[in-house]
Amino acid sequence: MEDREPGAEAPDAGAYRGLRSPDSGAGNPPANRENRAPGPRSGNGQARADAPQQPGKGKKRRKRKRGRKVFARDGVKPDAEGKASPAAPSAPVVAQNSAVAAAPTADRRPNAPDRQYNAELPVFAALDLGTNNCRLLVAVPGRPGQFRVVDAFSRIVRLGEGLTASGRLSDAAMDRAVEALKICADKLRSRKVRRARLIATEACRSAANGVEFLERVEAEAGLKLEIIDRQTEARLAVSGCGSLVERDTDGVVLFDIGGGSSEIALIDLSKQRSPRLANHIVSWTSLPVGVVSLAERFGGRHVTPEIFDAMVADVTGMLSAFEGRDRINHLMEGSRFHLLGTSGTVTTLAGVHLGLERYDRRRVDGLWMDNASVDRMIEKLLGWDFQARVANACIGADRADLVLAGCAILEAIRRVWPSERLRVADRGLREGILSELMAEDGVWRRNWRNGPRQ
Repeated sequence: MEDREPGAEAPDAGAYRGLRSPDSGAGNPPANRENRAPGPRSGNGQARADAPQQPGKGKKRRKRKRGRKVFARDGVKPDAEGKASPAAPSAPVVAQNSAVAAAPTADRRPNAPDRQYNAELPVFAALDLGTNNCRLLVAVPGRPGQFRVVDAFSRIVRLGEGLTASGRLSDAAMDRAVEALKICADKLRSRKVRRARLIATEACRSAANGVEFLERVEAEAGLKLEIIDRQTEARLAVSGCGSLVERDTDGVVLFDIGGGSSEIALIDLSKQRSPRLANHIVSWTSLPVGVVSLAERFGGRHVTPEIFDAMVADVTGMLSAFEGRDRINHLMEGSRFHLLGTSGTVTTLAGVHLGLERYDRRRVDGLWMDNASVDRMIEKLLGWDFQARVANACIGADRADLVLAGCAILEAIRRVWPSERLRVADRGLREGILSELMAEDGVWRRNWRNGPRQ
């Protein structure tokens, strides 16, 4: 999955509170939240102050119970396309003398950990090194089925830059990734992590020197990463954002547009629904194309309508070879079918659609966009030149040459599976990893003496 915010070193950790586990059932986060600073919330998720002081001597301020929205999470397992079981989580190998590189000036946002969590709770970590970005989440279990992020890191490293042409990771790209991973190693080293899973995806899968690069990462950053296959990547994407599939839904095409690959899962919920969304996956595929690889082949800075159409046709040709693409066609005519996208492409479209002056995850995650709105946003971005895309706060210089390639992949998906609605998810692999790790560890089945703050 692509990185969400250009140059952001750490997303707002508080925005992840309330995410639920694979066994928790379905839930509905607000589609459009106000841009606000973290603080007490009312039961409907809006920021509020405590009740004002009543007139009269000796009167005390009345406290209100604080409610939180609950996001359900659904785990996944392989569908009819394959029976592989989840790979065993890899514990981080952190060298004692691993150096930590300073964050470059492009990283504009400070870390936003939740420093009030119970220190006795077990800590879990998920790291995702993709073709375009390097991201880390560190979390502790919350109420049954939930977790709370206590630290996070995100940086665009463009590990797959030039990979399409050369078949190898370049020295400059590897250097950028190693420096980011050193920071991740420092964050992991600073906490007593109970379990972690550190994954690498398409760039390391396809590069001739991918394994050699990971050996360098282990030697210099002290982190041992596993290269996951495409089926596992698709499963984790569903695990990370399946909570946005509502209970009255009959069919969903869930897709993750990445830097070097794009994962797609077809989900049939028209019969009796089980707690785990993966039980209803009827087909899945992973396209060997993402925003980086497509932009490098067709050009990303100056994209004419003709170039855009050529990109769409290229991806549509790949989808035509997907044998299982018709398995939910019988559900597509009704209003209980929709697309669900998790990637920088769809979150960028959502941010531009909302006219955000600064990207706000709380307003984007869970947002519904109708078909006409998606058409307008793609047409709008296609009408902007490169500098106009750079100037937009939800795109920026790091994504200006990639966003139209992402739109082309999205357009190809929309043509194969037409839908009246698209739901946007700002969540994915890391959240899926954390949910699976905590569920496997049984943290929500135990009665912790000093449980999470309610």
